[in-house]
Amino acid sequence: MFALFGGAPSLAGVTVNETSALGLSAVFRSVSLIAGSIAALPLRTVQTRPDGTTQRTTSWLDTPAGPDGITDYEFVETMLLHLLLQGNFFGLKIYGGAGQLLGLQPVHPTAVGIEVKDGRKVYRIQLANGTSTELTDRDVVHIPALSSDGIRGLSPITVARNSFGTSIAGEKASSRLFGSGLLASAIATVDEQLPEEDAKAIKEGLDRKLAGVNNAGEIAFINRSVTITPWSISPADAQFLESRAFQVDEVSRWFGIPPHLLGQTQKQTSFGAGLTEQNRGYARYTLSAWTSRIEARLSRLLSPNLACEFDYSGLVQPDPETEITLLIAQVQAGLLTKNEARRIRNMPALPDGDQLTPAIQSVAAGE
Repeated sequence: MFALFGGAPSLAGVTVNETSALGLSAVFRSVSLIAGSIAALPLRTVQTRPDGTTQRTTSWLDTPAGPDGITDYEFVETMLLHLLLQGNFFGLKIYGGAGQLLGLQPVHPTAVGIEVKDGRKVYRIQLANGTSTELTDRDVVHIPALSSDGIRGLSPITVARNSFGTSIAGEKASSRLFGSGLLASAIATVDEQLPEEDAKAIKEGLDRKLAGVNNAGEIAFINRSVTITPWSISPADAQFLESRAFQVDEVSRWFGIPPHLLGQTQKQTSFGAGLTEQNRGYARYTLSAWTSRIEARLSRLLSPNLACEFDYSGLVQPDPETEITLLIAQVQAGLLTKNEARRIRNMPALPDGDQLTPAIQSVAAGE
């Protein structure tokens, strides 16, 4: 029951669930970064031509949550949020009057249980009114993350609960440290035992003579034998800064995020040098694993000659100077026409720009 609702305790003694995990800034940033990056990629439906090339076409994926549902960005973002935190995405199929698929309605993974009957999955969904219903693959789309049994994806919150629990415990310990007032600047001691009223008067006298901007540079005179010992617990002594840095490194490993994207600018990234190379490495090693999983499942809901794909061109495109140089080279090599290159740069077509380079045409014709 604890595991079902994401409340399994960790070795640190704290409960790790979706809310507490997102309370860690590194987790929230990692999840929102991956979900937002993929949601910003255009989700295309492509049709395969007889010659093996593809062209874009329309399908229900243009409005994946249905015509009256959430936007396509919100749909993909919600899908990734469920996958990244719970390891599963469940979507109720929305059908039209003629039986055509119109979209998917996301269902939170903690509200869905899975059973296998006669070799097929049966989904038991807990409804808002407290009742439950059983549905099959005809009514539910299930996208699991990394799975050990092929039935249900592994929840990162459950798998990483000890790591996240340590980070949450560190946050609580730091809060108690700063909230309990153990950050006094000094301790004053006297050789004799004083009544509480006299000790209070000495403290107030020290505050008047030593504290404040007006006393800066002044020589304080104390008519008592008082020993003042500096007392401070630095963040380093409390292992506050170290624990937070380690927390970011741990979360970075769990989600496959380059440390520099989580604010660890002093860390050297192995994703490549330069913004373009870092984006390519991030897209290849982190984002593509999630998009490929989604593409494979959603393509099964389309006609046999159709498939869905995320368009990475906007994410991994080079800087304008490099892109223009590459387009010119491709036009000169006969790989693109002038108008095709101009469309990539969002420029109007030329009257005579639909022809390939004449020299390449001659080679293609066997001359």
